[in-house]
Order: sequence, then C-alpha cells, then structure tokens
Amino acid sequence: MTDDDGTTTAAATGTLGYEQARDELIEVVRRLEAGGTTLEESLALWERGEELAKVCRHWLEGARARLDAALARPQEGDDQG
Repeated sequence: MTDDDGTTTAAATGTLGYEQARDELIEVVRRLEAGGTTLEESLALWERGEELAKVCRHWLEGARARLDAALARPQEGDDQG
C-alpha cells in the first residue's frame, strides 16, 4: 500500500528485505534533500525514513550475529592437537 506522498505504509515495513529498505531510504533522503515538499509531507517522509533505518539496522545486526556465530564455531578440519 502506498501513502499520498508515494511511500509504502508502515504496515509493509516488516516484510521488506534489506535491499528494498535501503533503496527506499535512499529515495526518501533524496526527496527530503531536494525540498519542495510541504511540512506535512516532509514529516511523513522523515518518519518513513526512521522506520526504514530501523529495518536496515535490524538486518545488519542479524547479519553481524550470524557472522559472529560462524566465526565462533570451530572450523572443520581444524585440529587443535
């Protein structure tokens, strides 16, 4: 679902993958930097950007946790003795 300002609603945020959230966040930032929006539109874009940043952060933290877990596991073929 899309709001009047062209952004996806918060309900769909949880289903976004990292790349989708990142790309939409880039577009939100571009629109904010370009100006020409009303105060209400700017606030809506800002709020959407905050939601998208949280989605990206969640994905990145998950990736970091997976990497840390993989690095903590003993590697196959590593003989300690």
